[in-house]
Amino acid sequence: RDELNTLTAPDLNNLLEKELPGIKSLTLDFTGCDYVSSAGIRVLLATFKQMKAEQGKMQLTNVGEIFSEVLENTGLDAVFDVI
Repeated sequence: RDELNTLTAPDLNNLLEKELPGIKSLTLDFTGCDYVSSAGIRVLLATFKQMKAEQGKMQLTNVGEIFSEVLENTGLDAVFDVI
């Protein structure tokens, strides 16, 4: 079971900081990710803000049921482009 949580969010953040410059379109595939914590949400929001500042586009795909519920409960389903 994979999770985007306090332990894994820093790894994703480091990867995105390294790979994001120059990218205008980003799709994050969450196949197999069963849960996202507030630490994971912070990484996603920071990435979204960075993409938006550079007129880029960010999408989340294959978001599972629990992950989707977290997005809905926080109102972030209206912020993120979930496909």
